[in-house]
Formats: sequence, C-alpha cells, structure tokens
Amino acid sequence: MAKIIIHQEQARDLQSLTHLCPFGAIVIENDCLEITAGCKMCKLCVKNGPQGVFEFVAEDQAQIDKSQWRGIAVYVEHQEGNIHPVTLELIGKARELAGKIDQPVYALFAGAAIRENAESLRDYGVDEIFVYDHPALKFFRIEPYAAVFEDFVQQVKPSAILVGGTPVGRSLAPRVAARFRTGLTADCTKLDMQPNTDLDQIRPAFGGNIMAHIRTQNSRPQFATVRYKIFAAPGRLEHPVGKVTLMPVDDEQLRSKITVLEIKPKPAVQHLEDAEVIVVAGRGLKREQDMEMINTLAERLGGQVAGTRPIIEAGWVDPRRQIGLSGRTVKPKLLITCGVSGSVQFTAGMRGAERIIAINRDPHAPIFNCAHYGLVGDVYEIIPRLLSELPALQNGIAQREVA
Repeated sequence: MAKIIIHQEQARDLQSLTHLCPFGAIVIENDCLEITAGCKMCKLCVKNGPQGVFEFVAEDQAQIDKSQWRGIAVYVEHQEGNIHPVTLELIGKARELAGKIDQPVYALFAGAAIRENAESLRDYGVDEIFVYDHPALKFFRIEPYAAVFEDFVQQVKPSAILVGGTPVGRSLAPRVAARFRTGLTADCTKLDMQPNTDLDQIRPAFGGNIMAHIRTQNSRPQFATVRYKIFAAPGRLEHPVGKVTLMPVDDEQLRSKITVLEIKPKPAVQHLEDAEVIVVAGRGLKREQDMEMINTLAERLGGQVAGTRPIIEAGWVDPRRQIGLSGRTVKPKLLITCGVSGSVQFTAGMRGAERIIAINRDPHAPIFNCAHYGLVGDVYEIIPRLLSELPALQNGIAQREVA
C-alpha cells in the first residue's frame, strides 16, 4: 500500500499547508499536520508543498501469480430460473474478452430446480456452467448466495467476473469481492482485456465529467458490474459444445439469519429498457402541461416517455423513467430528445440507441454531437408539426401495405 508521510519537523506555517489538498484531507491536530481518510493519493501536496515536508512512499507488495487464475466468469441473474437478459449481454462480452487471451468462459448459476435452465446457456457459447442447485437457494438471500459464490471462486479461480448491475448484483458482488480482498468497479460502460489478463474497466466518474480507466493489477479475481443494455447479447450457436457441471453444496454453507415469509410480485410495468421507441423530455419544456405533446408523440410512435434529471426533479415524469448515470441505460431503435441539452450524465445512458433524433433551438447544444439527425428549432414549433404529419404518414403506410 502506498502512503504519504509528513515530516513534522520540516513543517512551517501549518495553516497554509492545509490548503495544499483540494480534498481537504490535510488537517491540524494537536499542533501537528495529519492526513485524513479523505486523501485521494493525488500527490499534489508532495508536488506543490515545501521540499521535505511531504513524502510519497510506495510499499512493496507480493506479486500475485496470475497464471493461477484463468477464465472469464459471468454470474447468472435469474428469477425463479428465468434468466435475466443482462446475463446474456455479459456472456457476449465475456466471449469477446476471453477470445483475446484464449481462455474459457464460465457461468455461475445458483438456485433451486435450475438444471434445465442452465442447459440453455450452452447455446450462447459458455464453455462450462457451474450449477449450485439446492432448495435453500430458491429465494435470494445474501448469506447463502455469497457463500456459494465464494466457493465457486475458490474452486474455479476465474481471472475476471462480470455481474449485472441490478439490485441483486450490486448487493452480491461487493460482498464476494471483499472476501477475496480484491477490487470491484461498478457500472462499467466499457471493458477490454490486456494480454496479461488485466481487465480494463472504464466507467464515468465525478458526475460523468471524466471517464475513469481502472485496472486491478495485483489482485484476483477482478470484479466488474455492468448495467442492463450496455452490451449486445450474442446469437445462439447451432452446435454448442459447453457442458454443465453440478457443484456439491454443503448445508452449513447455506445457513441464513433471513427467513423468507412471503413473496409478493410487483405489478407488471413497461420497463423503459425494453422500449423500442423513446421520446425524452428535457429542460426546454416550460410547463408541466407541455408534457401532453410529448406523451402524444410517444403514443403515436408506439413508444414510451422518459425525462432528464431536471424534468424528474420537477415531478413531471416518474423517476423510474430517468435516463442517464443516475437513471436508466437504454438502447432503443429510435430515441427522440425534445429540448435536451445533452450533458455527459444524460448521454451516457442513451448512446446505444440505433437512431437518435435531437430537437433543440441551440445549434451548439452537445446533444447534436451524438445525434444521428438534428432539428435546430423550438420544440413548441417542431413537435406540433410532427404531430400534424404523423396521422397522414400512418395512413400512407397503411395504404402501401394494403396495396
């Protein structure tokens, strides 16, 4: 572990030295300088401070034998055996990463009566599916699921593990990573693989203002969570060759202090991530009543309505329909932004759309940098004109289909 040492005997004018740290991590305690847990190890105090006061010390670490860790593993998210689509997206990415280092793709599938569902994963190019099938795993409880996850890592030793950025994945992955004292990068938007099996993990940081490039160079396994709709799911193989391996389960591993009394399913809703057409309302709208034209446009296109953060905070759109770093990641066939400026926080959640049409009266708005088509003008003029044309367009389509 690296650290910064303060040579107190060299320090003068302590108050001025506290201003060297942009994070406020240098404080005065008992007439001495102290570095708090807020230190980001940026070394600006060493660079800009008086010579000899601050010293950066990098301690030697025992080097891990990376050859002992092999393969890319994917945690299989499911609901009563029904596999979540994010799992297939991660399998597709795992195959790409594994191909660069000529290593296998594994899947960890834990649950009850899931053998038949596990077989279906062979069709997507998984080399080996490790199944922990036990009645105690019927419902997700963090202790037994973390225990079998830990057992899988100890038995298989995968070099990298990909987990869906879902409520379950975000609960489970950090616990298992902590047990192996290894790193975890959450909500990755890009992944790549180095020849030495170091996983390149790229994610937005500081509110999306920069893209952090992270490597876990001296720890294994490497954990990363990825949101739904970030990567593309692979097609099915005509001749799958993977195999299913049933793993022994020790009842002692599955003890839990949590007892599931009842499962109440949530009411069925249309998930924004599954929409093929999305119309997004932005700060360019002046009143809540103006959402009516956005709703009408979405309805005529057979799509769903979403919003940027200001619209959500104003209460005009359901918070579950926010797109961006603090909302949802979507990948529709068509996305229309109405009065959206295009901040990096927003665009990070919609860059995967096949076609993006942006409407904004500012020709220099950032949204036009990622849009396929741009309409420079007032939404209050353009959208009504679109609505006036849509019925005729629909009739024309219907007539051509009949002909």
